[in-house]
Amino acid sequence: MKICVELPDEGSPTWYPVEAVPLGGDVYEIVEENAKYDNIRWEFNRGDKVRCKLQKLHGGEYLVAFELSK
Repeated sequence: MKICVELPDEGSPTWYPVEAVPLGGDVYEIVEENAKYDNIRWEFNRGDKVRCKLQKLHGGEYLVAFELSK
């Protein structure tokens, strides 16, 4: 399933869809490697367990990673 992570170096809010697996509740583990573009930094990386919430973005409502899960 896809969740969105922020690209913090873009200057304006920019989100990128990444593959993640649900772990229960609002927690997902990112399973996609950030290898497609060497010069783009994701806020969260492969292996991170993140909490997600629905958020309106351009084009609709998406699951967005907003913090690392404890």
